[in-house]
Amino acid sequence: MRGFTLLGTAVLLAGLAAPAGGQGLLESRPTLTLDGARAVAGAAVAEARRLSAPGGAIAVVDDGGNLLFVERLDNTFAAAATVAIGKARTAALFRRPTKVLEDAIVGGRTTLLSAAETPLQGGIPIEVNGVVVGAIGVSGAASAAQDTEIAAAGAASFGARLMGTNGQEGMGAPGVTYLDSKQVAAAFERGLPLLEVGEYKIHASRREQAGQAEVHEADTDIVYVLKGSATFVTGGDVVDGKTTATEEIRGASIKGGETRRLVPGDVIVVRHGTPHWFKAVQGPFLYYVVKVRTGA
Repeated sequence: MRGFTLLGTAVLLAGLAAPAGGQGLLESRPTLTLDGARAVAGAAVAEARRLSAPGGAIAVVDDGGNLLFVERLDNTFAAAATVAIGKARTAALFRRPTKVLEDAIVGGRTTLLSAAETPLQGGIPIEVNGVVVGAIGVSGAASAAQDTEIAAAGAASFGARLMGTNGQEGMGAPGVTYLDSKQVAAAFERGLPLLEVGEYKIHASRREQAGQAEVHEADTDIVYVLKGSATFVTGGDVVDGKTTATEEIRGASIKGGETRRLVPGDVIVVRHGTPHWFKAVQGPFLYYVVKVRTGA
């Protein structure tokens, strides 16, 4: 039996002793695909732009820490991509946010320095039904805390996107999506998407301070206020407006326009192409946004 090694004999004997059909020998589990990684990175990029981050590199890996996708925004320092990859790998392999490891090291557990590749906050596992399917790492934003915020938005968006596309997750019947109160509360804690599908998006939005002026060229925003109050300007002209993403314009403020004070229970609809701006916020300001594609 040429080439038949001792290892091969051991494998053969193990196979003979195994239950019929190989039951109990293999585990089947989900893992992130390239398309999934691109979706996660896209959501993180959108969050970075929403926060007006000065730059950043975003890396997404599978559950084994293997790199699937990396993107470096303009004006980001060269090493950011390497650091982001390390954060993503560390989050995937340790199955926990990298901030947990960084905090442990700061607290005196320095042995983790030799065990973890990049134990710096900004890495977040991506989970589906409690199973880690990959991870995202971000480096080069305005601060370490903002790295984590952008990574968390990317990771959270994946679950929302999955629920909207596979048609069954969390549903009682086909065509019905159910999000329980814990999921909703967790989304409002950070201000994250709840559900994103082709026809519409639902965001659990949270603001602590004023934002930039915005124009959505294709989406109409339907806003329902839950908590806090805000000074909201619609119409007028965007000051220093620039295209920051496909069909999205942002600027420093609005010149002219109509000013309203939004309070809990208010609903306001801002059609696509209409400038709008949260000029001042008495927060935390929590509100649902349903984004419906009504433009070209």
